Amino acid sequence: MTECTLDEIRAKAPGRREFVARFDGGDITSDAGALLLLGVEEKRRILSRFAECFVDHRDPNRVEHRVGELVAQRVMALALGYEDVNDHGQLRVDPLLAAVVGKIDPKGQKRKRSRDEGLALASPATLHRLELSHPGLAETDRYNRIGLDQDAADNLLVDLWIEAHDEAPKEIVLDLDATDDRVHGDQVGRFFHGYYDHYCFLPLYIFAGDHLLCARLRTADRDGADGSVVELERIVTRMRAAWPETRIVVRGDSGFCREWLMAWCERQENVEYVLGMAKNDRLRAEVKAELEDMELECLATGRASRTFKDFEYRTRTSWSRSRRIVSKAEHLRDKANPRFVVTSLSPEECGARELYEERYCARGDMENRIKEQQLALFADRTSCHVFHANQVRVYLSGFAYVVLSELRRIALAGTEMARAQCGTIRTKLLKIGARVRVSVRKIWVSMSEAYPYSDLFFQIWARLQPT
Repeated sequence: MTECTLDEIRAKAPGRREFVARFDGGDITSDAGALLLLGVEEKRRILSRFAECFVDHRDPNRVEHRVGELVAQRVMALALGYEDVNDHGQLRVDPLLAAVVGKIDPKGQKRKRSRDEGLALASPATLHRLELSHPGLAETDRYNRIGLDQDAADNLLVDLWIEAHDEAPKEIVLDLDATDDRVHGDQVGRFFHGYYDHYCFLPLYIFAGDHLLCARLRTADRDGADGSVVELERIVTRMRAAWPETRIVVRGDSGFCREWLMAWCERQENVEYVLGMAKNDRLRAEVKAELEDMELECLATGRASRTFKDFEYRTRTSWSRSRRIVSKAEHLRDKANPRFVVTSLSPEECGARELYEERYCARGDMENRIKEQQLALFADRTSCHVFHANQVRVYLSGFAYVVLSELRRIALAGTEMARAQCGTIRTKLLKIGARVRVSVRKIWVSMSEAYPYSDLFFQIWARLQPT
């Protein structure tokens, strides 16, 4: 960027006045809605439990920023829209953020070193060491001494979902999808992916509805479904311990239509699958007559026409058994558009049209959750050179998503923002200008009187209080 030495902005105002703008307003925050994130944390203890997944090998006598404070600072900043660790160089002076993450001295007046006075929060360098710490080397490393136990973090994502239910659900749908995480540097593990036509990682996501259950960063030199059975085994085993009678349906696009995944589901008790299937000549031949009928109907009506068909199918070599296929024989105005789904659900339980339109097509909503992860919560900011540090960044973004998802589930249900995405929640509920005053007994947060959602804000806060 061009270097700039300005310290104020002047512009003509109506009448004889002029605007004079400076960054000298004192303790003013643009993130007063962080109080709602604090309400979620007090109700669900998401970040404090996530912090327990880190093992701290630092000398306690030299520690000013506890692991819980570091984790809360980084995750809440992501939820508030600060994607880069470098943003914390300026955020360190925000007393509201400092108080929300648990700092007893939100003004930083009692720091050990005089050069840190007035800076309550951790520096970018300290936060970066949190990401760089390798769990296997943290105990002996001189600088990066906080290691993340990834198994504990994985289990916590599942536990939070289980705890969100007062009673066992009858059925849970686990949506699986892989996506590209484009890289622009020389990161360890980067590979060129022919389908996406760039260098990238290939993370695997698993959601149950809106809730994130798995965010696994992977190299791109592999099949999109690679490792999905390992993740499903872990998730299903944990769910079965809490809900032994709940039926689990595994859902994914054609990238997950693999013999080993379907066979694994078939070996489990009460685990079904609904998976897209790539088109081939034999499948097209099965619906040739239906496509011809739909073409005639489309020509007669001028509208797209579709019908559905059930049949048994088995590949020549790769499948171990015949399986049920549901086809959508559709003809658009300009071309045929057949689609195929393979499932373990019986025709008696779920007819062809219902299975395709209501069961399978609903998986498209998961793509919105991935967009929230990558666009709103910066899970694609994997610019560290080492692979494990980028995985930690994916976890941090994942738990930022979980915090906002829980805010949506607990406090926004039934409101105008019940289905709002994370970016909208941030813009309308978290980015609120306020003056902050710190006294001996209170932290006063005076929010803008022009804020248009004040009634909704108080309604949300009331829902976050202990019942």
